Amino acid sequence: MVGWEEEDEEEEDAEPEIGDGGDGGGVVLRDVKWGQRALAAAEEVLGEHFGDDVAMFAFKVSPKGYVYVRLDKLTNRYGCPGIEEIESFNKLYKQKLDEIIERGEIPLDLGVEVSSPGAERLLKVPEDLDRFKDMAMRVQYLVEGDDLVLKQILQKDGIFLLEAVDIQGEHCIWKLADVKENRAQAGKGRPLNRKQRDWRLQTSFKAVKKATLYLD
Repeated sequence: MVGWEEEDEEEEDAEPEIGDGGDGGGVVLRDVKWGQRALAAAEEVLGEHFGDDVAMFAFKVSPKGYVYVRLDKLTNRYGCPGIEEIESFNKLYKQKLDEIIERGEIPLDLGVEVSSPGAERLLKVPEDLDRFKDMAMRVQYLVEGDDLVLKQILQKDGIFLLEAVDIQGEHCIWKLADVKENRAQAGKGRPLNRKQRDWRLQTSFKAVKKATLYLD
């Protein structure tokens, strides 16, 4: 991570959401007048100096004068660019901003923070599933409870591998990932049992409330 490490105080305890400009990716300009120009400058740096395998995962500006950029390495297993790439972008982006500041297009003294998404970034369903289909994911999902009178909707979570995606039917099929947390249910030190290996979960896209990569 390069640059300012201070996040906006009002967002410190906020749960990540898709499109929040942070762990959920996306662009958040917050009606900041200079935000669009700062975004365009970041896109110019990527287009001029980086290949197709580096993209912008998230971009956010703060009225206090901070710019937060997260870069996505499309060819990296976890989507994390190297420290050299982060440092290079940070240097080039600051140079670009200095040029714009000299022309009076944006304010002085902007703070810039450049980082990678991190392994716990939120995954878009279904858009990100194919890219990370060979990796274990922690998935929070909704199911109907057993109480036929109350018809409760319960939220559960588990660590799964994606087995199939039906775009037309808008649902996914998951199987248990062979990770320590799942193996513990079969007994300490034991592999997944046959019942666990054969078990499958089908969820609609809408029923998946949160999905992140899982590190065993």
